[in-house]
Amino acid sequence: MAGKDDKGGKKPHKNKLTSKKYASYKIEGSTIKRAKACPRCGLGTILAVHKDRLYCGKCHYTEFTAKK
Repeated sequence: MAGKDDKGGKKPHKNKLTSKKYASYKIEGSTIKRAKACPRCGLGTILAVHKDRLYCGKCHYTEFTAKK
């Protein structure tokens, strides 16, 4: 019965960072500018912008940007 004593109860709650989905949209006048969406997943999935590529975390689609 030593196994019951090792659990120690509930784990403490850890705060997580919030997503910044609002940063992917810009309002210019009466139009909404959206960040580039994933061509495989559709409009609901926004591509992450890295230094040298655009990346979809859901389906792992990658677009490399041209070096200048």
